[in-house]
Amino acid sequence: MAVDPALSLRVSEIKDPEVLFERYNTAEIRRVERKVRGEIEQKKEELRQMVGERYRDLIDAADTIGEMRQCSESVLQSIQDMHRYCHQLKQGRAGSNSCRQEGQTQWQEKFYTMASQIKLLLEIPERIWSAMEASQYLQATQLYLLCCHLHSLLQLGAATGGHYSPVLVRFPILVRQVATTGHFRSTILLESRSLLQGRAVSDQAIAEALVSTMLLEDSSPRQALADFLLARKASIHQLLNQPQHGAGIKAQVCSLVELLVTTLFQAYAVFYLPPEGGPRPGQGALSCGMLFSTLENVTSTTYAAKDRRLLQEETSTGRWFKYLPPSIIEFQPALRTLAKPIQREQLRDTLQQWIHTCKEDICRGVSSLLVYVKSLKGLAAIRDSVWDLLSTESISQHWSTVCQWLLERPLAVWDDFLQQLFLQRLQAITKEETEAISTSSIQLLTSTVRDLEGQTIPTSSATNPGSARGAQYEVDVASFLWSESPGDLLSDAGWVSVNQRGQQHQRSSLAMKTQAVTPFVQNFCSSLDAKLKARLDDLRHYLPFQDPGSDSSAVSAPPSGPSESASASSFNRFTDSPAVEDALREGCLACVRLILSSIRSELSSSSPHLSPARLSSVLFMARLCQSIGELCPNLKHCILGKHSSSEATAKGTPRQGKKLGKARATSEVSPAQTKWAALKEDLLVCSMEAYRIWSSALSKVLLDKFGTALHAESAGAILTTATNWEDLEIQEEAESGSNVTSNIRLPVQPSWFVQSLLFQLCVQVNRVGGHAVPRPTLQELLHTCLNQALHHYHTFTQQAPSREGVFPMTQNRALQLLFDLRYLNTILGSRVEEGKSSRSHQDPRFHEVCDWLESYIDPFDLDVFTPPLNTNLNRLSQRTSVLLGLLTGSDKQFAPRSSSGNSQEPYNILPLASSQTRFGLLPLSMSNVRKSKSAPRSCDATLQLRF
Repeated sequence: MAVDPALSLRVSEIKDPEVLFERYNTAEIRRVERKVRGEIEQKKEELRQMVGERYRDLIDAADTIGEMRQCSESVLQSIQDMHRYCHQLKQGRAGSNSCRQEGQTQWQEKFYTMASQIKLLLEIPERIWSAMEASQYLQATQLYLLCCHLHSLLQLGAATGGHYSPVLVRFPILVRQVATTGHFRSTILLESRSLLQGRAVSDQAIAEALVSTMLLEDSSPRQALADFLLARKASIHQLLNQPQHGAGIKAQVCSLVELLVTTLFQAYAVFYLPPEGGPRPGQGALSCGMLFSTLENVTSTTYAAKDRRLLQEETSTGRWFKYLPPSIIEFQPALRTLAKPIQREQLRDTLQQWIHTCKEDICRGVSSLLVYVKSLKGLAAIRDSVWDLLSTESISQHWSTVCQWLLERPLAVWDDFLQQLFLQRLQAITKEETEAISTSSIQLLTSTVRDLEGQTIPTSSATNPGSARGAQYEVDVASFLWSESPGDLLSDAGWVSVNQRGQQHQRSSLAMKTQAVTPFVQNFCSSLDAKLKARLDDLRHYLPFQDPGSDSSAVSAPPSGPSESASASSFNRFTDSPAVEDALREGCLACVRLILSSIRSELSSSSPHLSPARLSSVLFMARLCQSIGELCPNLKHCILGKHSSSEATAKGTPRQGKKLGKARATSEVSPAQTKWAALKEDLLVCSMEAYRIWSSALSKVLLDKFGTALHAESAGAILTTATNWEDLEIQEEAESGSNVTSNIRLPVQPSWFVQSLLFQLCVQVNRVGGHAVPRPTLQELLHTCLNQALHHYHTFTQQAPSREGVFPMTQNRALQLLFDLRYLNTILGSRVEEGKSSRSHQDPRFHEVCDWLESYIDPFDLDVFTPPLNTNLNRLSQRTSVLLGLLTGSDKQFAPRSSSGNSQEPYNILPLASSQTRFGLLPLSMSNVRKSKSAPRSCDATLQLRF
């Protein structure tokens, strides 16, 4: 379908009607006409809708246009009237103005004067804000007072009846200006007092802020001093209440000290005036009286003060400033009352009262801050920072002078304010740490004891082989001694000489084995020593610097020199070193005593009847108390402190120690050394108590078996305990004078139960490390065994001699029992001291039993048997001295062979080593040849003794 070209024609394209008639026919033109008329009607409808919707806006716009036309016509008319009026004035009054020119000039000057004042009044607020932003509060105060002066000149205050003044009526902008100016006073006062709280503010700024306060409040210098000290007290409270802990505490304490010192320096610089004849401000090293000099410069009206006028610079440069009246150009603030200087007594009393008040606040606040310091290193860091602050040249150079002028006495900031607080906190930290050490050590002790009691020795079903092996080592130290471990010798033990070996070599595994120190004891002591070392290392931060060339445990004396004692404001950081060492000493003593108390409580629960399960724990506690002093060298350093170095030096020079030991013993014993000796004595006593429990249980078990064998009643039981006798040939002189030869039989060995008692006793002593058991414990054990043996013998003598079924006492049995008794007394008895007879030294029961046994021997035979019996006894004692070395000891070494002619044969005496360091008594090499006759007997006796 073809498109009608007339309908596709747009109205906007119709420009010339003649073109339409040329291009289209009549029908098409009519269609174009209808189309155009339709669009016209559509546009009219849209226009009517738009006019209906925007009619009100159209009317308003039309009204506005009409008003604008009227206003412009009125303005044009007024301009034309002014032009006509001016033209008339120029023409009609040109001659009459000459007479009034002078009055017009005066009126113009008054107008310019008022205009300049109003302009200055409008500029002052901006200048005040600029001065306050630059912290020039004195200048802001002067501008504010000048503004108040302008208010009075312009009469800007409210008139009577609530009406404004004429100036405010003419210039309404000044109403808001007057309202704005009223807030400057409170703002300047607030900012000035805030400036007073700062510790990094110059003396001149403090003086200007105080002068500003005095001018605004019309106060006196005494009130300014009170404001200054009150602001500094508020600053102290603000520093103390800061929510900072940890590293911020050092900064807070240093800020407090700096604020306190700065306050006194600024009090001197601002308020102090020297007496008549003294140095004036600026003549000495320190300036003073700045408050009064600043106040004089601001309020002075003399000719010299003209160069310091508030508007001096603006007057010389500005054009309109020349119209200001002289009362404004030469304006100077003034006080209503005379500013009298503060008397020295009043200044001193006020400052001392302020110091006393601040001291209470500082002590309370610093104490609460130091609670968050958990180590002595932190305390030392704070103390050293305070010392560095007080040792600066700006403070230390004039501190004593300022204190003497202001307070008339020296003021030690550290000694009076902080030293006692730091010492109390140090003591509290030391007490807390040592209590923690004691608590953890007691827990370790309790757990170790429970582990030892819970392990059977040895069991194949042990859940923890290492713990079971440790429990076995406590009871059987021999298995620990002869076991090998990788740490027995250090890697450099082969090429480091004995003299160069340090503490690390002395605490090697092999050294611990030679001292019978079991792994459980080593673990406990190493744990305790490590904790004490941490305490000691922490404490050394608070003590004087250590000399690297000296002993590690010793501390050098405080350095004496200008750096430590020359400055008057600084302090000696180490004056409380004795108290610091005493705090650690008392804490360590209390810690060890708590451990000892726990050990004694464990021993008390084991003392009545020692069970086999608790035997290892009792021996562990005995060795622990015996080894703490040696295996915990830091315990000794903590208690002795600086005296440990002198003791180490004395140990390093044995020859000098031997020569001077007696002389120094009575004169150089310090209280610390006395306490250390008392602590070692307590440890030894506790160790002896534990060993006593073990020895009592051991002696009871062995002597019960001994008593059972001794009280055997049947002949068979007696024969099972019999040993070898020796046949001897003796010659006697008959009544006729001839020699008679006879053979006798005498015992050469004790009974089997006696040998078993001594051997088992020696075995048990060796099992627990007899070479490391204290000698008094061994002597007490032997003494207890001998007493119980004598008790059994004495009980045996009290039995009825003739009972049915009891083997009677014969001469041979009496000889054997007598030999046994004397042999036991020789081995187990103590050595006879010189000057005392053997009978007076021995137990009376021994002689009673001997007499009772000798009563069953023929007197004639007893006289014959006694010499060879004594010989056999001495020989047996010497032969068994090696095997029973721990029971005999070095104090029972037998004398060499007698030189008398009565001796029948040279015996094989084994001389014993007089010094024992690691092992028991060992024989020295000596070659002696016995007779071939006695050699087999000796071999047989040795074999029998070895079972």
